[in-house]
Amino acid sequence: MAASDAETVRLQPLDESGGPRRRTSGGTRALIVIGMLLVVIVGVLVLVETVGRGIAERNIAASIEQDLPEGVEGDVDVQIHGLSALWQVLRGSMDEIVATAPELDVYGVPVDATVTAYGVPLAAGGSVERAEAVASVDETAVDAIAESQGVPGGLELGDGTVAYSDEVAVLGIPIGFTVTAEPEAAGDRVLLAPVGADVQAGGGSIDVSGLVDRLLGGDPLPICVADRLPEGVEVTGLDVQPDGVTVRAEASDLPLVEETLATTGSCD
Repeated sequence: MAASDAETVRLQPLDESGGPRRRTSGGTRALIVIGMLLVVIVGVLVLVETVGRGIAERNIAASIEQDLPEGVEGDVDVQIHGLSALWQVLRGSMDEIVATAPELDVYGVPVDATVTAYGVPLAAGGSVERAEAVASVDETAVDAIAESQGVPGGLELGDGTVAYSDEVAVLGIPIGFTVTAEPEAAGDRVLLAPVGADVQAGGGSIDVSGLVDRLLGGDPLPICVADRLPEGVEVTGLDVQPDGVTVRAEASDLPLVEETLATTGSCD
């Protein structure tokens, strides 16, 4: 048989993978599209959350600055804590808001203050569930508060102690003394409990032992701070160092109205 009469056999090309070609089904393509849409939606939500949180923080900071009491000035920075600021806004209450004012001017005295508020309602007329404040003041501010309460000469700050000086007349002779005391937070006032006394007698023949006993055995000297704090806020802790004092204060069910910051307590 001639070569031309041989039967021609057509060869089929082989799949490069060595197996049958798989086709993407319509269901698989739909899942891919849905996944891409979810990624886009999540990205948009993150963007909206970030922008919305920033706007809310700036608005709250501006509101606080506007409602500061007369004689108090400074820039306030606000951060909203929690998983989603948008969800908190929709719910009508913010879980945690932190306001910081590192250079607050309080009647000419520099104050570094941080306030953390929990359960802050967005509707007017509500109350903040709980608030904690930490404020650092220097010796000038401490002296101003002491002098307003009749402590002459201000206070000398030590490591956990304060010292104040005064004088009394013994047998018609003025006797000066300095009392070292440990400060204790007591709500609307600070108590100075004497732990040491130094008496400067005008004459060596004067017995001042009774005066020392009286100073050390007397009641703590109270210094009212209510008129320096918004009404309802109480001092809960003090940390005294030679260069300044850190004060901790707390409040519960604090009304969220314009007058809250502007209304202080009374020392009457």
